[in-house]
Amino acid sequence: MKGLELAERYWEEVGRPAFEKECPKVLERAAVGLVGEGSECFGFDDQYSRDHDWGPGFCVWLSDEDYKEFGEKAAAVYVSLPEEFLGFKRLNAGEMSSGRVGVMSSGSFYARYTGFDRVPQNIFEWRCAPEKGLAVVTNGRLFEDRCGEFRAVRDGLLAYYPEDLRKKKLAMRCALAAQAGQYNYSRCARRGEDVAAFLALAEFVDNVQAIAFLLNKRYRPFYKWAHRALADLPVLGAALAPQIRTLTLGTSPDDPARLLDVYEKVDLIESISQCVIAELKAEGLSHADSDFLLHHGEVIQYNIEDPQLRSMHLMAE
Repeated sequence: MKGLELAERYWEEVGRPAFEKECPKVLERAAVGLVGEGSECFGFDDQYSRDHDWGPGFCVWLSDEDYKEFGEKAAAVYVSLPEEFLGFKRLNAGEMSSGRVGVMSSGSFYARYTGFDRVPQNIFEWRCAPEKGLAVVTNGRLFEDRCGEFRAVRDGLLAYYPEDLRKKKLAMRCALAAQAGQYNYSRCARRGEDVAAFLALAEFVDNVQAIAFLLNKRYRPFYKWAHRALADLPVLGAALAPQIRTLTLGTSPDDPARLLDVYEKVDLIESISQCVIAELKAEGLSHADSDFLLHHGEVIQYNIEDPQLRSMHLMAE
């Protein structure tokens, strides 16, 4: 059973009946669901996830005002719920997992991960919000939200970055991917700088994955789940994920015992880069006649309307 399904059943079969009996007013004001840091919130949990911070549990979000009035009572109801459900022990709050489930204010939840208790209001605020935090607060599932306050912030964040900021991030990532993969990797490898070449590949992969998420208007989760999430993206996901895996493993997909040489890795880097360039041109983000990602980043940045973002260094965001 996946964690999201377990959480929803725990709410439907155990949580809601308890709140209806002990604290019914909370149900009129609260949002309930499972959203947050755990692999189960992203839908990526498996048998290995169950050794820590996994089990029946859900979040109850109240406005700051309602939390002051109902928080203590609601928390007591949550704590009183059964410790075991469907053979799984309830998620307990430890030092690293504290605050993942239970009763909390919606403002503190959003602020914990994004720095804001609301949707950012301008480009400066959006630039301050960490992407992995935005991924955390927009994942998972809402089971119900009768008040609508929590969902309103969630929907505002899911609407994604302002377009000029998305373009600036795309421009930067194109430039960094070009520098690391198309330019520096082969130079480092030819010099015998194996560690530098390894890091160049890692930088290339990191930035190409970031480009894919930006093109899909999805927030990229932190590195542990980035490639797993990449494979599910409708735009470029199916094209890039297997090529990136092959590049990272460094072995032939036809013969896993054979290591790829430098020239084969360079060809893969170019294949990945051309996939990205084709999509940038198809979406009208670039019209550059170039095989070098950096040139496409320059075109994207040139077309930014906000003068401050447009004047920034290409490799900065």
